[in-house]
Amino acid sequence: MFEFALSGLRSGLRGRSFQAVFVLGVLLIGVAYLSGFFSPRQPQTVALDVGFSGMRFSLILLNLFWVQELVAREIDRKIILFSLAYPVSRASFLAGRFAAVLILSMLAAMVLGLLLLLAVTMGGGYAQEFAPALGVPFWATVAGFVLDAAVVAAFSLCIAALSTVSALPLALGAAFAVAGKALGATLSYLSRGADGDQEMLARYNPIVELIRWVLPDLSRLDWREWSMYQLAPGAEIVFWSATMAVAYIVLLLVGASLLLARREFS
Repeated sequence: MFEFALSGLRSGLRGRSFQAVFVLGVLLIGVAYLSGFFSPRQPQTVALDVGFSGMRFSLILLNLFWVQELVAREIDRKIILFSLAYPVSRASFLAGRFAAVLILSMLAAMVLGLLLLLAVTMGGGYAQEFAPALGVPFWATVAGFVLDAAVVAAFSLCIAALSTVSALPLALGAAFAVAGKALGATLSYLSRGADGDQEMLARYNPIVELIRWVLPDLSRLDWREWSMYQLAPGAEIVFWSATMAVAYIVLLLVGASLLLARREFS
């Protein structure tokens, strides 16, 4: 497992997709810096909000491309046969590759986080009355984004262990990320009565209630208000949100291991 993780780290850092998406993340942080100048009252908060959105988007893309390169492409090109020729289990291969993706994601989040801190500190031209919290709340928000991206990576890894189409993990992983982030807003909208549209409420509420037991609500891992407005989420909310994400990752990795163990390579 350690060797698979180490080789995955090397491949992930050398990959062109990592370099391209990382440059995109840096550009988005630059956009966050410039956005602070368009706010007359809260330049740092606006820059922080835009930067958090860019960071979350970049981490999702990075994790999807890493799974695509380290797992899906190796399976498609039969490179995985060289790895499985050693006396190791296929579960060790997946665990090592996922560990590599997770470490790479944390490194990218740390670099992007430091750049965002620099952009927020220097941006806006003046200090606002209620400054955002750039200590523990900031890094807790970044950690939530890393956990969010890890759930998406685990789902994409599970699809890669099953799929015979190399691009399917990337496509379905992106769709899963969008659906997971939209679930919370959809549930909130329906719980408020759908603006009085009873027909919509009767039609979609049972479907969404069923989906919520299968699809994780990734919006629960977005704690940016803690850093932006110093509105700390409850300890129970953070605990159960993180528990949900970790449990989902474990289930997906177990499923991926079972699928890959039964897969035959010709």
